Amino acid sequence: MTANVLVVGAGPVGLTMAAELARYGVPVRIVDMAAQRTDKSKALVVWSRSLELLDRAGCGASFVAAGLKVTGASIMADRFQVAHIGLDALVTPHPYALMLPQSETERLLEQHLVSLGVHVERQAELLQFAPDADKVTATLRHAGGREETLQAAWLIGCDGAHSTVRHALGMTFEGDTLQTDWVLADVHLAGVPGQPDELAMFWHPDGALALFPIAPGRYRVIADVGDAHDSARRPDPALAEIQAILDRRGPGNIQASAPIWLSSFRINERKVADYRAGRVFLAGDAAHVHSPAGGQGMNTGMQDAFNLAWKLALVCRGLAAEEPLLGSYSTERSEVGRQVLANAGRLTTLAVLRGGVAQTVRNHAAALIFGVPAVRRTAANTLAELSIGYPDSPLTQRGRHGQSGPAPGERAPILAGASPVGAGTTPRFALFAPHDPEGDALAARYRDLLEPDIRPPFSRDGIWLVRPDGYVALVAGHGHWAEVDTYLRRTAGG
Repeated sequence: MTANVLVVGAGPVGLTMAAELARYGVPVRIVDMAAQRTDKSKALVVWSRSLELLDRAGCGASFVAAGLKVTGASIMADRFQVAHIGLDALVTPHPYALMLPQSETERLLEQHLVSLGVHVERQAELLQFAPDADKVTATLRHAGGREETLQAAWLIGCDGAHSTVRHALGMTFEGDTLQTDWVLADVHLAGVPGQPDELAMFWHPDGALALFPIAPGRYRVIADVGDAHDSARRPDPALAEIQAILDRRGPGNIQASAPIWLSSFRINERKVADYRAGRVFLAGDAAHVHSPAGGQGMNTGMQDAFNLAWKLALVCRGLAAEEPLLGSYSTERSEVGRQVLANAGRLTTLAVLRGGVAQTVRNHAAALIFGVPAVRRTAANTLAELSIGYPDSPLTQRGRHGQSGPAPGERAPILAGASPVGAGTTPRFALFAPHDPEGDALAARYRDLLEPDIRPPFSRDGIWLVRPDGYVALVAGHGHWAEVDTYLRRTAGG
């Protein structure tokens, strides 16, 4: 089997990558060492921006149907509510966090991939690869020991925190392992107060406790259990330990039973400097790992895949030049990874803060800060990943000409009833502008890069060029079609 792209790793990131490439008509192979998908819940939250992009891919409805919608998050300290962040006012088709075990996310993504004619090749291990100027030669070992040498135009490492691809490239995974032990339990809980569709965090003098609803009566419990004293992994907790933590730190009268998964872990905060080395790319945990605070890890990785796939598809199909498209991937996503690392690290530091005076100051400060509506809105948009943008990307042309509406680099509003930009089988840009003959002529001239129909503008006198992933590439004044023409000509390599 031939492929333009070899994807290594069939977790959520690799499956998203392969599905997006297949949707856009790029021959792709995806391999994974594991014999089957994970059966663990692992990453739980699919955030609003990821759901928007899954809608664009044509499979978002299946995720929503399978998950539990959560519309708020609260922080409690000393039995009082320090903060409440509502998600139901988010300006998106998905104003909630979707709780969905990773095992289900992978099942749905693989089902979507199969519908596009691609199957995961399991028990297939990447042994080595050698990139050169126009291809990557890779050696795979399949079940039973058979080895295969293949050539692909591009290789993408989506193979997790212990990435074979990253190690082979010699890239440094810069960062630290935090010296705090944590426990995790997926269990059934009875007696949880408050709303069943909300996340709850408890700041206690002993440490943090978080409750994430997964399904009616089923929750994820996470708690820190003190400083790590050696390099050995802490034994997995027993149900009795989880119950004792709930009794001590929780609101009281919560009963845990029927554990599904009990584990211990330490938090890694690491990232590579560059997500690309010539014809080889990294995405997801292969490029960045961070605290689970905020539940951003899997979403950030999936959005790495959405970002790269449309660019690579245009290049593979001969519709665009390699640069600046492919060079923009690392620039854009590395900065997003840096921001996610920083935000998750701050949340973790606040949650595990020790000392009575320090905790009292934290609690009062948080109550004051989150009492401001603008802060709550910013927090909600950050959690939902709707605030992600690319203002400093080489694909973003600065200058707004004074129009209201989204600025260059920002996510374009998703209008009710409108088809998502980037849907379909070709990754096309979209024009939002008043109709005039020059605009129609431009759309016809760049029919391979532009949607044929111009969409209504976000304000009366502006022109917005929106990328296939829904971010604004440029904003121009009414009639300034030459700016759009220059941008598209450069993209096409003209």
